[in-house]
Amino acid sequence: MRKTASVITLSFLLIGMLISAFDNGLVKAWSGGTIEINPDGSVSPSTAPIQRNGNLYTLTDNIFSSQDGIIIRKDNIVLDGAGYTLQGTGGWIGIEFSGGRSNVTIRNMKIRVFYYGIDSYDSSYLSISGNNIENNYIGINFYSCSNCRISGNNVTANNYDGISIGESSYVDIVGNTIANNYEGIGIRLYYSKHSFISGNNITNNWVDIGFFNSIDNSIVGNSITGSWGNSVWLYGDCSDNTICGNNIANNWCGISMYISSNNLVYHNNFVNNEQQVFTFDSVNIWDDGYPSGGNYWSDYIGSDANNDGIGDTPYIIDADNVDRYPHMSAR
Repeated sequence: MRKTASVITLSFLLIGMLISAFDNGLVKAWSGGTIEINPDGSVSPSTAPIQRNGNLYTLTDNIFSSQDGIIIRKDNIVLDGAGYTLQGTGGWIGIEFSGGRSNVTIRNMKIRVFYYGIDSYDSSYLSISGNNIENNYIGINFYSCSNCRISGNNVTANNYDGISIGESSYVDIVGNTIANNYEGIGIRLYYSKHSFISGNNITNNWVDIGFFNSIDNSIVGNSITGSWGNSVWLYGDCSDNTICGNNIANNWCGISMYISSNNLVYHNNFVNNEQQVFTFDSVNIWDDGYPSGGNYWSDYIGSDANNDGIGDTPYIIDADNVDRYPHMSAR
């Protein structure tokens, strides 16, 4: 009986381990510490599951790391995950660009369970595309970077920021799905400028897009829905930003402007947000003149006597913020 009980207990333990392995997507994985792509192009350790063909580096197996995952020290390369997973233990960095990297592409990889999924400092012309970046503390972190592109990624279920951009310029964030990032901001820009956020599906984050002290950026043509806090939040001297052509729906607050003025907001759909707009010490522009018009507001109650598609009366946000030409229907 005792032997039978032991066999049953062992069986349950093995089943649990298998279930955990399948849940992690790592039934089989190489494990051997931090991998480095060196300045001379070599890969260390030599046993790492990365195949090199000129400047193309391709994963040939899943990788599990209890330290930093992959450190890139070489410019002008492509690292192709080929659908494999790089997984950590909750700390460290998944992929780290050592300072000053240029013209590096990371694509087709799942990166999960690190502090930073991808971390870069003082680099330029980086491309992060077609990756699944999930269950990290911060999914992607660029600091003091320029002329970079983050496109076609799924950035989901990270515990704080999905994408964090600091003191950077000309960063394009295009065509990503950014969802369920729990405690912080889906996309956060601070002290950054000339960046373009477009065509993203951003949903169910605490704050979907947040700017702090950032100027001359564009938020264009995104679907921004279901945030638990502010869908778009401009805080602390954000100016000369353009917010245009977005669908902003079913959020706790559509747009929050806090000590941020001279931003242009037009051709957006504000639909069924608990609070469409919150402003504090901010004066902004909410339309593109007539006949181009302003925004669609689902709670607008005005009429359109001449049937030009523009409301006959303004949509009043507060004394300093008025959409003079609200659209009668969603764009």
